[in-house]
Amino acid sequence: MTTTTMTNGQGSDWKQTLSTMKQHLLFGTSHMLPFVVAGGVLLALAVMATGQGAVPDTGILKDISTIAIKGLVLFPIILGGFIGYSIADKPALAPAFIASGIMADMGGGFLGCIIAGFISGFVVLQLKKIPIPNHLSALGVYFLYPLAGTLISAGIVMWGLGAFISTFMANMNEFLASMAGSSKAVLGAILGGMTAFDMGGPINKVATLFAQTQVDTQPWLMGGVGIAICTPPLGMALATFLFKKKFSTEEREAGKAAAIMGSIGISEGAIPFAANDPMRVLPSIVIGGMVGCIFGFATDVLLHAPWGGLITAPVSSNIPMYVAGILAGSFTTAIIVGFWKPEVKEEETADIAPKAEQTTQVEAAPVAGEGEYDVIAITCCPSGVAHTFMAEKAIYKAAKELGLKAKVETQGQNGIQNRLTATDIANAKYVILAHDIAVKEAERFNGVNVIECSTKEAMKKAKTFMS
Repeated sequence: MTTTTMTNGQGSDWKQTLSTMKQHLLFGTSHMLPFVVAGGVLLALAVMATGQGAVPDTGILKDISTIAIKGLVLFPIILGGFIGYSIADKPALAPAFIASGIMADMGGGFLGCIIAGFISGFVVLQLKKIPIPNHLSALGVYFLYPLAGTLISAGIVMWGLGAFISTFMANMNEFLASMAGSSKAVLGAILGGMTAFDMGGPINKVATLFAQTQVDTQPWLMGGVGIAICTPPLGMALATFLFKKKFSTEEREAGKAAAIMGSIGISEGAIPFAANDPMRVLPSIVIGGMVGCIFGFATDVLLHAPWGGLITAPVSSNIPMYVAGILAGSFTTAIIVGFWKPEVKEEETADIAPKAEQTTQVEAAPVAGEGEYDVIAITCCPSGVAHTFMAEKAIYKAAKELGLKAKVETQGQNGIQNRLTATDIANAKYVILAHDIAVKEAERFNGVNVIECSTKEAMKKAKTFMS
């Protein structure tokens, strides 16, 4: 968590630079995911319908696979394009999309498109520093920046980095294809552990992005990672069922929600358990994720759908082994955490009904007019779903407990909701930006003292930010 005064300039601290670059990458990822999901699931359904484990070459199934493949072809370009947009706004769209498209045509793959997106964004960012008279500003936005930015960025790709990155990607794919035996197990342990570790956080995103961007060339990667995605919440849900005395009534209720979230591939279902007992839960879910991922790799489960959980089992190449991998990882987590945790004392489970009633009251929407809020906040995460709204809920709850009026703007998959106005920003006592990706329209906070944190920090420490 940092408290800063927002400015137009960029900090020189290298840690801040790396953090900002990560946010740009995750912003691109959040826009890429719908293309990967649509293309991957449609392709998996078409392959499954053939009954031959191959891409269909005749009839309507061929047409469906053609549609799907187009989504998979586009997603690296979308990734690079929105990285550029995140860095330099709309003037970088054309340079980033065109440079990423050229990189993709040259065989640079997802890594090359990421690099092309960053190059384009920073090129346009530098071009925007060229002084232009106010009455000619539209000339810069619609002519100078896109034209010069495209020529420079695409030129760097076409005549410079493109060939090198293409060769690197070809070698990486050959290396991945050649992995077997113990090497595959090592990779499975690494990716499985990373996927489970922070339950949808940045480390999870690195591992899942690596697998998702290879669904068209190395679908076995997604086979293992898809299993590891759901083992943390399913494992904890299973633990609350097998070891009831080790969990409070409230945690057992959370276990039911975790079972649902795990089934549809949302790792965040395990967060409440990790927050309450990180020293026991985190090692347990990591080991479970490793076991599940290694099992998937060892049994050659292929998954063209870039998601995880039981919901994707029907489109895996080997449904029994995919489900068995989920069970193996989930049971591993459940057994470890179940034997490790002490029994919960009776007094810790008392008065649950009043707490539940209090929670319902806490989550009630605050009532205030424009500019009358004590606390305002923005929450956003790469997926635009889980962490975004969990952080929103935590901020509202903390504000209610402190007797403060709060308004939270969410920047999720449905765009900006509950938008903060200039009056809201000017009059607020506390301004919180809880984000894992770049905040949209961040210039609204120029000159304002803000508290910046990740969505996870907001979930855990929202109350401390308001005191």
